[in-house]
Amino acid sequence: MKSNCNVASSPVTKGKIKLFLVLLMTANSAQADEPIIGQASVVDGDTIEVAGERIQLSGVDAPEGWQVCLDEKGLDYRCGDEAASALDAFLAASRPTRCELVKRDRYGRFVGTCFRADGKDVNRWLVETGNAIDREEHSKGVYADAQATARSAGAGIWRSQFGQLCPAPPGRVNGGPTC
Repeated sequence: MKSNCNVASSPVTKGKIKLFLVLLMTANSAQADEPIIGQASVVDGDTIEVAGERIQLSGVDAPEGWQVCLDEKGLDYRCGDEAASALDAFLAASRPTRCELVKRDRYGRFVGTCFRADGKDVNRWLVETGNAIDREEHSKGVYADAQATARSAGAGIWRSQFGQLCPAPPGRVNGGPTC
């Protein structure tokens, strides 16, 4: 026997479903104008995770974990791994991390500028130490001076021939090397 009672179409149930969906959407996504604060874990040289949210550090670009650079002697070293390790040590020295968020990127990660508990700008530090480059099209030149300093000092990736062996082609962020 077929029932005439359609629970899903009743006005009370439809209203509850809509309310549930609205609450679910707002609970799962922090607003871009609210900072995220917590212990940061490093995903790669320019991405961290804080309070369960992946955050791409705005205006900077670090080598990918698989990426190889040449050192001052012309020998290969894994500059992406080195950048991630340096970032991890830098963040561990002053916790928690606070991230001021701008937007979400095409991968669903937040994009923002992060600060250690002592107030040091994580994004700027990455560029100043040569562990990342300034992405001028995104930073609007905010880190240009930091990059000039790192480059002239031969710090990090600037100590020799960054990216000459196996550059990360655009659009191949997590896909691994092509060479």
